[in-house]
Amino acid sequence: MTSRADVDVRPITESEFADWQRAMNVGFLREPTLSEEILDARRAQFTPGRSLGAFDGGRCVATFRSFAQELTVVDGATVPADAVTNVTVTATHRRRGLLTRMMERDLAAAKERGDVVATLIAAEYPIYGRYGFGPATTAAEWTIDVPRAGLDPRRAGPQDGGRVDLVDAEDVRKLGPELHERLRRTQPGVVSRDELWWRVTTGAVRFWPTFQEPYYAVYRSAGGEVEGMVAYTADDDWGDSKQPLNTVRVKWLTGVTPAAERALWLYLCSIDWVVKVKSGWRAPDDLLPHLLPDPRAAAVTTQADWLWVRMLDVVRALQARTYGAAGSLVLEVADRAGPAGGRYRLEASADGTGVCVPTGESADLTLDVAELSVLWLGDESAVRLAALGRVREERAGAARQADALLRTSRRPWCPDVF
Repeated sequence: MTSRADVDVRPITESEFADWQRAMNVGFLREPTLSEEILDARRAQFTPGRSLGAFDGGRCVATFRSFAQELTVVDGATVPADAVTNVTVTATHRRRGLLTRMMERDLAAAKERGDVVATLIAAEYPIYGRYGFGPATTAAEWTIDVPRAGLDPRRAGPQDGGRVDLVDAEDVRKLGPELHERLRRTQPGVVSRDELWWRVTTGAVRFWPTFQEPYYAVYRSAGGEVEGMVAYTADDDWGDSKQPLNTVRVKWLTGVTPAAERALWLYLCSIDWVVKVKSGWRAPDDLLPHLLPDPRAAAVTTQADWLWVRMLDVVRALQARTYGAAGSLVLEVADRAGPAGGRYRLEASADGTGVCVPTGESADLTLDVAELSVLWLGDESAVRLAALGRVREERAGAARQADALLRTSRRPWCPDVF
């Protein structure tokens, strides 16, 4: 067996990109070899220094990539994030510390760049907690039983003066970015999308051997403003008695007003021959079920952790968001990797702003950086984490006070996979 020291972990060169892609595909149990056309398309993601590989005897056996991202925090501010993705270790080289070496190198570079947090979507739950990441948002998928929803089959569209129109991919690339920016200003947990994201999601750039072109629809308010957009596919399934059994699958749906969300969901449920609508990944407190006359027609089919966050700069992270009450907390933060560890005093004002400084005062709460990262976006409860033994109260009532300061009225949500 090759020793740990003999495996070289380093940034890949552009000439090694194909080998790195092959190793990544093997790690994700995908077809190893990609066409030159797809490889050329994926080279748009290559940034010198941010794609890492582990090489044994010249062969890539582990992959890791990060890219620049912005993450929306409570009350609409954004912070620079180090988005981690494409993480694999080939089965022949597991348990040799390769991921640890790549992660430590990337997080050190992110801290040096001035990133406030690192983010990722975890394929497996147990891996990333040991690197200081915690599951900061949850996502849910609903399946709507359309015949049970209680909708009027004669409805012809929104009743608020707005309208739903089908559009094509070019329209999405023109209208989508501004709509997403509006969502980013209001929804904690949302991440930025660059131009490449829109080109890939609409098929202008092909990252995969097959691409099923979605249908696209937009909702325009009575004033003509685009307030919502959806991308969806549909199957072609008919029962033995010539009864349609088709399912619509939502790839993504963006609504910046409740009216837009209502209009788009009701539109999807009104499409001829459709008996089920799969919602795609939504916020766990999404309005969807209660937009239907019978909310029981929308059943949760999956609910799981989604965006994982790892604080790199506690002071900047806590000062970036707003708070639900006035008060102060002293937090003892443990961080085995180093960059976020310390004791910090958070002082929240009645206007919602917060000031955070290192301090030598006695701690009110002691917690790992992963737990602080979970609490930061406002979804989790410090009282709940204390009951689980993941937060320790040093002062009675401190966990309840933390909830009053940190928790949000609507849950954070990340609509993207990366």
